[in-house]
Amino acid sequence: MASEFRREVPAAVQAQKELWGSDAIAAMLRALDLPYVALNPGASFRGLHDSLVNYLGNERPQMLLCLHEESAVAIAHGYAKASGRMMGVALHSNVGLMHAAMAIFNAWCDRVPMLILGATGPWDAAKRRPWIDWIHTASDQGALVRDYTKWDNQPASVPAAYEALLRAVQIAGTAPRGPTYVNLDAALQEAKLASLPPLPDATRYRAAAPSVPARETIESAAKLLSGAKRPAMLVGRASRSESDWKARTALAEKLQARVFTDLKAGAAFATDHPLHAVPPATFLSPEGARLLREADAVLALDWIDPAGTLQQAWGDEPVGAKVVIVSPDAYVHRGWSMDYQGLPVADVYMMCEPDAVVPHLLDAVRSRPAVVAAQPQAGAREDDVVSIRALAREFANVTSKSDVCVTHLPLGWNGAYRHFRHPLDYLGGSGGGGVGAGPGMTVGAALALKGSGRLAVGIIGDGDFLMGVTALWTATHYRIPCLLIVANNRSFYNDELHQERVARERGRPVENKWIGQRIEGPDIDLAMIARAQGALGIGPVARLEQLRPALEQAVRAVRDDGEVCVVDVRVVPGYDANMSGAASAARR
Repeated sequence: MASEFRREVPAAVQAQKELWGSDAIAAMLRALDLPYVALNPGASFRGLHDSLVNYLGNERPQMLLCLHEESAVAIAHGYAKASGRMMGVALHSNVGLMHAAMAIFNAWCDRVPMLILGATGPWDAAKRRPWIDWIHTASDQGALVRDYTKWDNQPASVPAAYEALLRAVQIAGTAPRGPTYVNLDAALQEAKLASLPPLPDATRYRAAAPSVPARETIESAAKLLSGAKRPAMLVGRASRSESDWKARTALAEKLQARVFTDLKAGAAFATDHPLHAVPPATFLSPEGARLLREADAVLALDWIDPAGTLQQAWGDEPVGAKVVIVSPDAYVHRGWSMDYQGLPVADVYMMCEPDAVVPHLLDAVRSRPAVVAAQPQAGAREDDVVSIRALAREFANVTSKSDVCVTHLPLGWNGAYRHFRHPLDYLGGSGGGGVGAGPGMTVGAALALKGSGRLAVGIIGDGDFLMGVTALWTATHYRIPCLLIVANNRSFYNDELHQERVARERGRPVENKWIGQRIEGPDIDLAMIARAQGALGIGPVARLEQLRPALEQAVRAVRDDGEVCVVDVRVVPGYDANMSGAASAARR
């Protein structure tokens, strides 16, 4: 029997005779329908903390205590990816914001909505305590994250805070989505109010509905795609909606287009569909590049880095296909970060969300007869050692009758190892490539999926696990069942490959690549770390015959008993020859 989600219920509060600025802010958060606020406590938002507990009763939103700010943001990130809804995060002054910065950058690059609440001050220097309030106050705190948030503000009054929160949620939820930051003055939170200013009706400040291009633009794209002999679709960021999934599938089938997906974005098209060209990867495989180069028309649906992908197919030559790009991504491009990637060619460019325009394209394009044969998909060979490939095979066997949401994958994962047939089968990468996101994102996704019958599973590397491991405590404390399988090669092995490449180029010994990379001497007992936080820890699993029983035990514990579980699988470093992502790129 799955355990019930935990909510700390505060003692009853007597009739509220006095009201405070933070009470009004908390009331606004409830009006905005935020379900949770993940936080690591801090004195800069002690007023808001009190209001969430004693004014709202710790519900709608409920606080989720985290042991590190980076985990708090990662949990909100995973929650949004799985549910499509944003959470709140509260970060303590400048120091908490600096702790969280990497995770915020991940959310920014992944185009994930999130309301981040900061705090500072008191802004009035006359009200600051000696020393501590001074070092925790910044003259422009939002500048720390301004280049990778959509908007930030520091309101000076309760009515201004109402408007700032309304605007922050609206902007965060408008495509292309992303985190917003509202910094609350400690003195504003702790100011006594004569009465609660009237709350605005939050439903009148919702994000705008997705826009659709002019009919002429849609018809131009449809004409181009209908006239192609060998169309291709690059399917990138997409909603988790099953109806949107079906519309994308219908469009591909009507066009008889070869379809490409990648591992940076979540599942958006069935990877075992006959039109799916090659296993998804972080970079095009040589076969994928060859097949894309054969296309005479390419439809890119919010594909991450279309310019780079087209370059992989055509090299330095001009792109030999007509290109239709559908993406709102350019609306948030900044000069500080290069997450906008290369500048792609576009014969038709629609600045909107793909799922808004796909039904219109489906109506407008002409049907083509079936001309694309099913592409061979490389299977997972039998191994006689514990490798990522063997892990993938046994995981598939153990979960063959379960609905699974894979929240994260390690760098050595080959896209052929597992098929994705549903929008929630795989949630995609971390966005910014930051190590340490996997545990928190898995916990956040599991929170969103709790009660759905779908098992949240993160398959992550040992470096990722160790950097984000304290997210486990939040999962066990609030009884959020999830499974973390650690593909533990006891190394930052992707960087070993980089050192090997440099050594070869310089004629130096490749045998030294491990120095400054290996996580051993002593080995770290990852299962023990899990048990220390109240989770079920299994392993280390070092022999092939141990692998399936360990995974079976773990799946039963999470699915049937509502446990949080970690399985430490000692995989052989570098054994999987057909690696995808940065690991394969490092070898080139």
